[in-house]
Amino acid sequence: MSNGKPHKISATALIGAFLLLCSIATPSLQAAPGPVVQPPYTLSVFASSTAAYREPDSIVQWHDRIFVGFSNGVAKDGTDGKSSTVVEYSLDGTVKRTFSVPGHNDGLRIIGEDDLWSLQNEDANPNLVVIELPSGSQKKYTFAPTAHGGGFDDMRVIDGKVIMTASNPALNGAGFNVFPSLVIAKLHGNMVEVTPILGGQPNAINIATGTATILNLTDPDSLTIDPRGNVLLDDQGDGVLLFIRHPFSSHPDLGYLNVTLGGKMTTVDDTAFVPSARSFMLVTDLGDGTLANPGTIYRIDSLPFGFEPGTAYSASDTNGVVGTLNLDNGVLTPIVTGLFSGRGVLFVAPDGDHDGDDQ
Repeated sequence: MSNGKPHKISATALIGAFLLLCSIATPSLQAAPGPVVQPPYTLSVFASSTAAYREPDSIVQWHDRIFVGFSNGVAKDGTDGKSSTVVEYSLDGTVKRTFSVPGHNDGLRIIGEDDLWSLQNEDANPNLVVIELPSGSQKKYTFAPTAHGGGFDDMRVIDGKVIMTASNPALNGAGFNVFPSLVIAKLHGNMVEVTPILGGQPNAINIATGTATILNLTDPDSLTIDPRGNVLLDDQGDGVLLFIRHPFSSHPDLGYLNVTLGGKMTTVDDTAFVPSARSFMLVTDLGDGTLANPGTIYRIDSLPFGFEPGTAYSASDTNGVVGTLNLDNGVLTPIVTGLFSGRGVLFVAPDGDHDGDDQ
């Protein structure tokens, strides 16, 4: 029963009540779980997004510089009129220069000795910006209306030719891609001219089973060159990696893997092969575009002996993992989990070489 006098409350009790209220009223202040790395690998932050640029994706090396494309939440067909940012870093993650490119960047490649090709708008209305790196000068190129209705996503150089993936193709009424999935690109005036070299329904051998299959490449995405010189095309949405030997032949040799994680199909955004044990890996995590998670570039090292040369590593955009890829059966074994969306993968050569393209 009250005696009519006010109760005294201790300072300790007041602080405890305040902290309890904060924990209930502001759960967003609690730290979100971050990525987890498996031994013998180690994980550290190479660079982070800023207020000026976010959502890192494509990544390449030029001598002792790293270039990363930040899409900044721009529409993938470029119709919002906004721009992406290409950031140049030193090997320790220090920002050196930034470049603005019109549209949604989703492809970077060093072409020749000193040119950085920046490819925008993978869903439609593609454009290409060529940046001469010593001077920083830029030139924009456009494409004619695309045969497949979409854009172009990634580039590689092989046998002196630039090849590109024809992304986001319009499918026919039966759900098939009847358009090219891979083209040769040449610059002419202010235009990029393309010539098809691979259709959307190639006949390929399943590497795991040895059986022949007619594929339906509905989502041509990234490109890699494997240690044997084969072109590796990532049919991302279908969970298929297509290996192409003699890509300019009228009858190239084709083999494919169905990529799985934990026994289920998974998508991967990029695949890279270890060039030397002295290399370290960089992987971009897109983030969710919010101020709390605008995207991060991580560094992965393998200690104490380094990465095994020739091993394939892939980043999954949908499962948020980086893992070793078994080239016999397509099984992805995670070494890092807990990313929001793994994107570009790059092994950084400490001697400043390019990232493995045939120049």
